[in-house]
Amino acid sequence: MKLSARNVLKGTVKEINHGAVDSEVVIELSPGVEIVSIITKKSAEGLGLKVGGSACAIIKAPNVIIGVE
Repeated sequence: MKLSARNVLKGTVKEINHGAVDSEVVIELSPGVEIVSIITKKSAEGLGLKVGGSACAIIKAPNVIIGVE
């Protein structure tokens, strides 16, 4: 798979919560480090995502906002 995105984070699918239209997918990048994405339920099914399977979180954004309190 070749992509123009520079941020490809490989991990393991930890959890999938299907809704009526969307699915919340939790990918564990390393122990205790997770990233969550909301994708369409149809996409989740089409990708064949399953808990314990491998997946990549691919991030392409022009800006990343950081804040502190």
